[in-house]
Amino acid sequence: YPNPFNPTTTISFTLNEATSVELTVYDRLGREVTRIMDNVSLGAGTHTAEFNAKDFPSGIYFYRIKTPERTEVKKMILSK
Repeated sequence: YPNPFNPTTTISFTLNEATSVELTVYDRLGREVTRIMDNVSLGAGTHTAEFNAKDFPSGIYFYRIKTPERTEVKKMILSK
């Protein structure tokens, strides 16, 4: 939230149990642009992370939340 955003957005996700999390942002060509979380241990519940895109061009980005149990990808739109 929000989407589209400029220049920051908050990524929210819920975990059913404690686990390690990777949160990575990719450009529309699938290139990694930043890694927000890298195998961070989090407890069960709702969590948030901020993505600051002030140094990135406008466009479509994707974030991937990966745990040992599942992987989820969502789209974000940066509009400057």
